[in-house]
Amino acid sequence: MSRDWIDEPAAVRKGEELDAERLAAYLCARVPGAEGPLVVEQFPSGFSNLTYLLRLGDRALVLRRPPFGAKIRSAHDMGREYTILSRLAPVYPKAPKPLLYCEDEAVIGAPFYVMERVEGVILRAKMPEAMTPPPDRMAAIAGAFVETLAELHAVDYAAAGLGELGRPEGYVRRQVEGWARRYRKARTDDVPAVERAAAWLAANLPPESGASLIHNDFKYDNLVLAPDDWTRVLAVLDWEMATVGDPLMDLGTTLGYWVDPDDPPAMQALRLSPTTLPGNPRRAEVAERYAAASGRDLGDVVFYYVYGLFKIAVIVQQIYARYRAGHTTDPRFAGLLHAVRACGDVAARAIEKGRIDRLY
Repeated sequence: MSRDWIDEPAAVRKGEELDAERLAAYLCARVPGAEGPLVVEQFPSGFSNLTYLLRLGDRALVLRRPPFGAKIRSAHDMGREYTILSRLAPVYPKAPKPLLYCEDEAVIGAPFYVMERVEGVILRAKMPEAMTPPPDRMAAIAGAFVETLAELHAVDYAAAGLGELGRPEGYVRRQVEGWARRYRKARTDDVPAVERAAAWLAANLPPESGASLIHNDFKYDNLVLAPDDWTRVLAVLDWEMATVGDPLMDLGTTLGYWVDPDDPPAMQALRLSPTTLPGNPRRAEVAERYAAASGRDLGDVVFYYVYGLFKIAVIVQQIYARYRAGHTTDPRFAGLLHAVRACGDVAARAIEKGRIDRLY
């Protein structure tokens, strides 16, 4: 595979510009080796926190800040994300190294942090044909994907100083109740299937399966692959929702994002990762491989899959609500209500059939 496919930024989207002059002065005074004119570009993918590439002389840095108009402080806490990476990077080499955190909103209008750039390949739902891995390579990448999730869940979070990050006892119940509350707050339209999924989850809570560091947004496009070996994971990105909690809930989110080739068209449209490419395992096989790699008993995996779909529906609904309120003009967000409905419909089928794949 060629280094030509290293993930690169694009021009900054209109309305999401940074004050380059003020930011350059701030960074040059605090980051060793940062000097010269600042060039700001933006990584165009992602639907939550905004990610920019900063070029300062010979330094290439990545800046993360909350989306414009976001008022969900707990979901966009830059200081928390910076703290997680600061403590995790020394013990988990796949965590990017953070460099500084700024809570002074006078610099760019919001708190932000800066980290070192990890240069590599990121697989996305839409890729040039020449970039698409052949089936055998895709199968090996999928294997590395599952192994990385199990490896992350095996990190000694207490030794990393992250023992106070979350409250594992009662985590499952709090997540179900919390996401239902967030959905009601962001609701714009009537989507009965999502409401029913929330009620089913609340009525079918499983026992806690244990506690580990969990990512809460683990999917292909949050992994950086080595340019010379796409089966080797260099970094895991986007730690904004990481916490200490039940690892099977983390798996559920991953399964929610994992679209199979025979899932309905609405789910295909929601697909954020290339999980339907030949060589990928099916969703149920992902769960089985995780169980083997982690040594965990998955119990009723349907609950965790439905939870993943519900959580994704809520996140998408929150983004759509910001779009409807005029806080963002990103055209990608205009049709997100269809994605909310799709998640609800697939959750209903999983509950009805008692399985997580071959639902249609």
